Amino acid sequence: MRILIIGGTGNISTYVTRLAVERGYDVTVLNRGRSDLPAGVRGLIGDAGDASSIARAVGDESFDVVANFRSFSPEQVRDDIRIFAARTRQYLYISSASAYQKPIAQLPIVESTPLRNPFWQYSRDKIASEDLLVAAYREQGFPVTIVRPSHTYGPSLVPLEGGWTALQRIRDGRPIVVHGDGTSWWTLTHSRDFARAFVGLFGNPHAIGQPVHITSDESLTWDEIARLLGRALGREPEIVHVASDAIAREIPAIGPGLVGDKAHSVLFDNTRIKQLVPGWVATTPFSDGAREIVEWHLADEARRQVDAELDAAFDRLIDKHG
Repeated sequence: MRILIIGGTGNISTYVTRLAVERGYDVTVLNRGRSDLPAGVRGLIGDAGDASSIARAVGDESFDVVANFRSFSPEQVRDDIRIFAARTRQYLYISSASAYQKPIAQLPIVESTPLRNPFWQYSRDKIASEDLLVAAYREQGFPVTIVRPSHTYGPSLVPLEGGWTALQRIRDGRPIVVHGDGTSWWTLTHSRDFARAFVGLFGNPHAIGQPVHITSDESLTWDEIARLLGRALGREPEIVHVASDAIAREIPAIGPGLVGDKAHSVLFDNTRIKQLVPGWVATTPFSDGAREIVEWHLADEARRQVDAELDAAFDRLIDKHG
């Protein structure tokens, strides 16, 4: 099959691109050409946010599968429907599990759980984009498969608020901030596990016209996540619990994603993806993932950047609420 991946070098899509090549697919990546591509991948230069740029890059080519990892607005989706309606047999749209209703009314979360997030514009844009794609499928047969990742990470992505800044605080023996009381449930999925499920959807006729989320079956509390990262660093973290609303007021940049997603306990039913991709299961426990994250950052000093402003904001929160 001929596969077009828009993006292809990000936290999730890098693993998808590599695995697609390993499985023998004819892979083309469309991006701005600023990152090296794996061997065996053809590159097209284009801007995912500019429909005319995508159209010029693609020309008159057709693909069996188009997967867009760089679509964040309904406007981009409208353009993709127009560009690819007659050029692909399957269009994989990467949405987000943050689109599921907040607050969550019932667990486990299934694909039919209502979509509503009044706290985070990112999630509302994903919902609006899904609505357009579902309408295009119903009205004109646009061959969409909607994929909803939850919190998907690789070695370069620290799942705690603050990224490496939080880990450096653990290394230095300084307290870190964990939202709420640290006991809400969360699901972390390694990008390589996600990639195996995602690539398994390529060309699958049973996946057309429906949504599917891809997450691990492992559930962890936020305190457990912090302690696993601390264990990988060789230090027991000192945790200070602060209400999510208070964190959002002190650090507005992380407020919507926290109040609109991470502050809520989640548990996902992965029956559908396991039916669509027989034999798939996420196999990377976060205890292993945490070690990968720490090893990746410690391997290069340039990766260990502390955000001084964020670090100071954590100090203020701890002074007020610790």
